Amino acid sequence: MCQFMADIRTSLSDALRGALVAVGIDLPADFQVGLERPARREHGDWSSNAALAIAKGAGRNPRELAAELSAWLEENQPEHVAEVSVAGPGFVNFKLAPSWLHSVVADAVGAGVYGFGRQNLGEGRTVIVEFVSANPTGPVHAGHGRGAAYGDAVARLLEWCGHDVQREFYINDRGTQMELYGASLAALRAGEPVPEDGYNGQYIAEWASEMPADADARQWGRERALADQRDVLGSMAVAFDTWSSEQALVDSGAIDDTLAALDAAGASYEADGAFWLRSSDYGDDKDRVLIKSDGEYTYLLPDIAYHRDKLDRSGQEGLLINVWGADHHGYVARMKAAMAALGCDPSRLEVVVTQLVRLERDGEEVRLSKRTGDLIELQDVIHEVGADAARFTYLLQSMDTAPTFDLAKAAAQVMENPVFYVQMAHARVCSIAARAQADGVERQGINQVDLSLLVHERELEIMRQLSTLGEVIAAAAEERAPHRVTAWLRDFAAAVHSFYHDCYVVGSGIAPELTQARLMLIDAARVGLAVGLGTLGVNAPESM
Repeated sequence: MCQFMADIRTSLSDALRGALVAVGIDLPADFQVGLERPARREHGDWSSNAALAIAKGAGRNPRELAAELSAWLEENQPEHVAEVSVAGPGFVNFKLAPSWLHSVVADAVGAGVYGFGRQNLGEGRTVIVEFVSANPTGPVHAGHGRGAAYGDAVARLLEWCGHDVQREFYINDRGTQMELYGASLAALRAGEPVPEDGYNGQYIAEWASEMPADADARQWGRERALADQRDVLGSMAVAFDTWSSEQALVDSGAIDDTLAALDAAGASYEADGAFWLRSSDYGDDKDRVLIKSDGEYTYLLPDIAYHRDKLDRSGQEGLLINVWGADHHGYVARMKAAMAALGCDPSRLEVVVTQLVRLERDGEEVRLSKRTGDLIELQDVIHEVGADAARFTYLLQSMDTAPTFDLAKAAAQVMENPVFYVQMAHARVCSIAARAQADGVERQGINQVDLSLLVHERELEIMRQLSTLGEVIAAAAEERAPHRVTAWLRDFAAAVHSFYHDCYVVGSGIAPELTQARLMLIDAARVGLAVGLGTLGVNAPESM
């Protein structure tokens, strides 16, 4: 937690404890003073349910107790507290003086873009975030783009909050689809029709024309698809620490080891010529086939071996986060059941299922890519709107929604475009600093600047919102909800734009002391914008 946030919480908490003791309450040793920000600004800056939490055990009326606490606090006001009031059934609300917000500016400027809002919630805990994991049979499509932006943003947020994060891509390079893909490339390379149920599309023809005549089509095609996927994802600033191959997992003997472990745990059995997982014993709605009667593995068995491997690599306290597409929703229970059957805590596996994205341009749905024939490629989206706009747009809403991605709006350099709106706020504060430098303003250090001059409502709003960034980042990381940061950025950008229009920083009529204070404020705003954008993997440009 940021230092100023820790300080104000501690100050208010200690004051409430003192008030409770002063009015005759015998506090339990483990009593925690609850503090939160009211949903409505008119209720103050902070609110506590301490009276409600302790009243029953103390045999007191919570509203009356809250009134006693409020009266005592009014007479013994903690630092920065301007007003104490009672609301509802017994909440104690605090309205703070502007002075408490001035430390927000100092903290942001002091910590900078690499430190402001950082926290150590993870305490170094290992987290493996597996996302995208497209089959190596073609380009990544627009749907993969949402998972890519989301998975990478979750990883960045967890890193910002003190976790040791590994980004992982699972390569599904085994099975019928790989055989059909290789056969399709080989057929087109030889000038023959692709096999039934094979792969079509212009990209297959393009890649087949590149393939050497003596190449192993399946292996060459795998590497060609992965190279394309790496390039496109990389253009959106998404990179992976590990590319884990299903085929390599099979070849390593991990599947046989997993089968043996399931058998030893009594979690598998043979029936009807097939080999089954007793997944219904572990929360699934029915048992699942691991090996079919013809001896072929189902998709489930290698996936179980893969997750077992990931749990081993993540350590005793490690966490796995999978980002899967909407078609995998029914797969979650069986995988958790498999982990439980292997003796692993299923809560160490989290699965986020992303919903489909509807692409449109000028109100018309965009359906097909010319190159693939049956999907929209992610590279087409990036080429049209840019990597920053693609990432930000994908992250505007929760992953359990099915949003519409308006390509024309995302590409437009207008304030109605959310990413342009936020990036323009950053560019504007940079332009103010550049203007001051061009005008010969000699900047003072943070300890020399009188921040108490920052009392305009536009200034206070910037500081209020900036004070919440650490909390928003922590919540976004813990809830795996990057859209909370995009929402904060849009609100914060609005505050910055309002300040830009209403508060002059340099020029005639602005006292030098106020210029210095406002320059420090825009430095803090720049840090907040850059940190927020950075946790989403979006650039913070100095000009637009």
